[in-house]
Amino acid sequence: MEQELLTDLYSKMQRIRRFEEEAARLYTEKKIGGFLHLYIGQEAVAVGALSVLKDEDYVMTAYRCHGHYIARGGSTRAGMSELLGKVTGCAKGRGGSMHFYDIERRFMGGWGIVGAQLPVAAGLAFAEKYKGTDNIAICFMGDGAINIGSFHEALALASLWKIPVIFVIENNYFAMGTPLEKTAATDDLSIRALAYPMARDTVDGHDVFAVRACIHAAAKRAREQHLPTLIEAKTYRYRGHSMADPAKYRSQQDVDQWKSRDPIKVLGEKMDALGMKAIREQIDQAIEDEVQDAVRFAEESPFPAPETALDYTYV
Repeated sequence: MEQELLTDLYSKMQRIRRFEEEAARLYTEKKIGGFLHLYIGQEAVAVGALSVLKDEDYVMTAYRCHGHYIARGGSTRAGMSELLGKVTGCAKGRGGSMHFYDIERRFMGGWGIVGAQLPVAAGLAFAEKYKGTDNIAICFMGDGAINIGSFHEALALASLWKIPVIFVIENNYFAMGTPLEKTAATDDLSIRALAYPMARDTVDGHDVFAVRACIHAAAKRAREQHLPTLIEAKTYRYRGHSMADPAKYRSQQDVDQWKSRDPIKVLGEKMDALGMKAIREQIDQAIEDEVQDAVRFAEESPFPAPETALDYTYV
């Protein structure tokens, strides 16, 4: 069972990493338009969190959404196609990088407006409670979202109405590019939960097992008591805020320090130490084949037909 768990977590994190690296390459080749926000370095948060949830639970996040989509089981073919604006994409080429979507997996987006996903996640969780299920919602956000009005509104109502939702702050310390110490009086962002009040926790976002344990406890609370939780996962993105960001606001020494305990590297070394090196290498090759297949599929897929430009619009 331990071997199965290790291979599952490693493969999901490695799949995200290679997907994002190829996305970066395609962006530099001008095959991806608009913005591209990469999840490289933060993989343990999405993978650890979603590994303990049910298929019926809702998942929402902000515009750094590729990792969560893949961790939820999203197709790398559909994901890569969406980045290239192709009709075979998970949002039929309409959403692009910031708006991945997969209703079959209850992955309700990638949201481009900072903090906009929080009240919607609370609403989805409230609907499940109203229907009498034990399904919950989990909502990821960046540290830059905690000063947005919708953050406070969502948490206030989640506590007041006892909504089964988990809010996860993926604290990568820079929001877009401003150091955390210039925007928060404390480095404990989970303290915001005390104002509402609701349960809170802080977890090492580079430790996939710590994330699993933390989210498991919050999910149990949500299912059994219909109570929300605010969790801060301390993590770090290795790239800039987006591909357009050279990230000059931090030192290479800081980046290298975080990379020294990279979650994929650490888990891979653990597998090797347990005599699973051959298995790990097989996983690496299988994922490489899968991602290269996804790139080929996306490049060969057609763009949406011009006459469908107004399809799927409300007005």
